[in-house]
Amino acid sequence: MDTIEILKQQLIDFSKAAIAHTPNIVAAIVLLIVTWAAAKLARRLATKLMPGKGERRSLTIAVRKILTIVVWIGGVALTAVVLFPSVKPSSLIAGLGLGSVAIGFAFKDIFENFFAGMLILFRQPFQIGDFIEVEDIDGKVESITIRDTLVRQTDGQPVIIPNSLLFKNPVTVRTDKDMRRTQVICGVGYDEDVDKAREVITEAVQSAESVMDDQPIQVYAHEFGASSVDFDIRWWTGSEPGAIRRSRDEVISKIKKGLDDAGIEIPFPYRTLTFNEPLPLNQQASNNAA
Repeated sequence: MDTIEILKQQLIDFSKAAIAHTPNIVAAIVLLIVTWAAAKLARRLATKLMPGKGERRSLTIAVRKILTIVVWIGGVALTAVVLFPSVKPSSLIAGLGLGSVAIGFAFKDIFENFFAGMLILFRQPFQIGDFIEVEDIDGKVESITIRDTLVRQTDGQPVIIPNSLLFKNPVTVRTDKDMRRTQVICGVGYDEDVDKAREVITEAVQSAESVMDDQPIQVYAHEFGASSVDFDIRWWTGSEPGAIRRSRDEVISKIKKGLDDAGIEIPFPYRTLTFNEPLPLNQQASNNAA
């Protein structure tokens, strides 16, 4: 009987406590419903205000998730304060702060890539389809997400780059513009006419279809090489790696043919040896050989 009486008393006390806290419970339920509605509204606003196509889709999804988490954290915190009056808001905020610091240290790399990805998507220093170079990686951007960026190298190999690496290191965007200046060095023999060689090279470069007509072609005598007078030749062509390689191939072929047709020598490396004293010859050995 004692046990039954104890259970009855506990049930009575629990019922009284539940009745006494009914307003708090109702208020907590209402707060949770309001929180759910606010989170849903925040997601809709993020979807409406931010573009959700292309590479920006990842940014929109991330912002929606962040807003949802923030709204729910705030709603649950208010619900806890209402449901448990003994919990002080200052203590709750302090606990959330310590928890955030601990989580930040535990998931440092993840958060680093996350925020770097958001900044990249906001600023858009490069876009899908651009050719970029960062450290030893050179290729075409195929996708940009919150965590990483997929770059396909010119040999076809895909490379997944953490966004923090792109954010911390210099990135060369090769296709920021539709054109790019290209350069080759060509040497002619010391016995050749420099002005004539320059004219032939300029005409050869101008005849190449891959060279942009509206941009200047530069052909300058660059330096005295070991076996030739070297020309620094520069022109503008497309910015993609394939276009640059095709243009170099065409221009070099045109220059070679033009110089050959003009009878201008592109010399092989050679050296002239000078002896301070006449070189003695073994006359007897020469006679025996004869």
